[in-house]
Formats: sequence, structure tokens, C-alpha cells
Amino acid sequence: MDLLHPQLAAFAAVLEEGSFEAAARRLCVTPSAVSQRIKALEDRLGQVLVVRQPPCRPTPAGALLLRRVRPMQMLEAEALADFLPEKSPGAKTRPIAIAVNSDSLDTWVLGALAALHQQHGYLFDVRVDDQDHTLDLLRDGSVLGVVTADGVPMQGCAVQALGAMRYQAIAAPEFAARHFSTGVNAATLARAPMIVFNRKDALQWRFVRRITRARLSPPIHYLPTATGFVDAAALGLGWCLAPQALVQPALQAGRVVCIAPERWLDVPLHWQHAAVRSDTLQHIGAALRRAADTALHHTPSA
Repeated sequence: MDLLHPQLAAFAAVLEEGSFEAAARRLCVTPSAVSQRIKALEDRLGQVLVVRQPPCRPTPAGALLLRRVRPMQMLEAEALADFLPEKSPGAKTRPIAIAVNSDSLDTWVLGALAALHQQHGYLFDVRVDDQDHTLDLLRDGSVLGVVTADGVPMQGCAVQALGAMRYQAIAAPEFAARHFSTGVNAATLARAPMIVFNRKDALQWRFVRRITRARLSPPIHYLPTATGFVDAAALGLGWCLAPQALVQPALQAGRVVCIAPERWLDVPLHWQHAAVRSDTLQHIGAALRRAADTALHHTPSA
């Protein structure tokens, strides 16, 4: 049983599954029926909503509509679970789409998701992006909430501060001795190979700007793995910034050293989500805050 209009359900399913065929399998109808429903919805609204190329994605108008539909789906599932719990497992079986940065996922968010699953039975569809870019996934309707560095609420959204993730600059002892024997400055940073997660990752550049305003072009490794950052540094691939929680075991074992022990980078994180009265979103926000209380810093940056 669905309360949401079949045209809206088909629209959301196509964008979630990436194709008309996959959406049809999920909805237990034919691909032709899905296509007809979306075409009827586009005719009603007078705008094309779906780019019909694999994987299907929303047009700007479709993204705006998807931002409205996702909270409606969640509220629908909650309402059906209240009134018809034996016939409406959707609140527990439909994955909840959220976006987090990789470092948070690998250090403190997983514990919060596990607690939510054990207590409420929630399933999750987790999207990973840089903390400076997760908000784009909320903006285009891909997710219901994000862990983001942006504390300014987007229109129709609410924000809760979580704390700051502290990053330390590390390298293998031999690498540090070879490249930073004269200190961490513009000259040494320009020559020492640097490890960057991907081209969205601005953390290393922020750290460099704290030390020097020079325009540097150091050698760069692109390595899209949060946990592998520490291993890469320990193996002498380059220097990088890594979350304090991931760095500590390697520091204690002597596999890496802090190249600038008196300097670090604190990145404030926030939970930003659709501003609707939803038990599900309240539970997720509370679980994230509890996990963040012990994992993140709550003091001003140094």
C-alpha cells in the first residue's frame, strides 16, 4: 500500500535505481508503465524531469522535485508503519540515503549507523564525498541528510553542529628527516611529495596556506582511501593530513611522525537535513550527535 502518488513513486525509483528497468523491478510493474508514469508527471508539471541516459539522473527541475519527494517518502513510510505496521515494512526496508565524508565514515559514523540499525532496524544508502561537497547531494535531492563542513542551512533544511575533526600532518620518519630537516616551510613544502585524497580534497592546501602564502606546486599523489592515507605516509609515499583518530596508532608505533607537531587543522562538521518533522531524522541526528560527542573536538581551533 502506498500513499504517495504512483507517478512520484516511479520518478523517485528511476533516480534511485538508475534505470527504468531497475525501477520497474522494484515497483513490480513493467518498464513501459514506469515510463508512462514519468511522462505523465512531466506533462502535468510542464518540464522534463529525468535525463534518460544511463544512469538516469535528474534535470535541474527534477532535482528540485526530488528534494521534495524524498522527505515525503520517509514520512509516508512512517505513517504506514504507525497505522498498518504488519503490512507496511517500508519504514525499515527502504534504505535511508545520507552522505558523509570518507574520514567520518571510517572513524565515527559507522558506530552511529550500527546503533541505529540495532535499535530501529534502519537500512542505509550511504554516499561518500568530501565534506566540502556533500551538501551538493542534499541540494540535488540525492540524499535526506549530510555530514558537511557547511554550517549555513540550505533553504528547507536544518543544521546541527557536531564538532570538529582534527587533522595532523604526518610522514614516515625517514621521509620527514629527508624532506623537512630544515623545517616545514615554503621551500620544503614545494619539494616534498604530497598525498591528496582526490581533486576535491583541499585539506593539504589549507594546511600549506597556514604556513606560507607562496604559490606552490609540489609533487602530488592522488590516493582515494581514508584508511590508506596513514599507510601510504608510513611507507614513505609522501606527507599528508589524516584524522587524529587514525594517526594515533601509527604515531605510537613509530611508523609516522608529525611534521609540524604544534600545528593541526580542525574541520567543523555539521549534520544538515531536510527540515521535516520526522522520527527517523530525529533518531539519526541524535545518534550522530552522541557519536560525535566522543569522537570530535569541541574546542576552538589552534
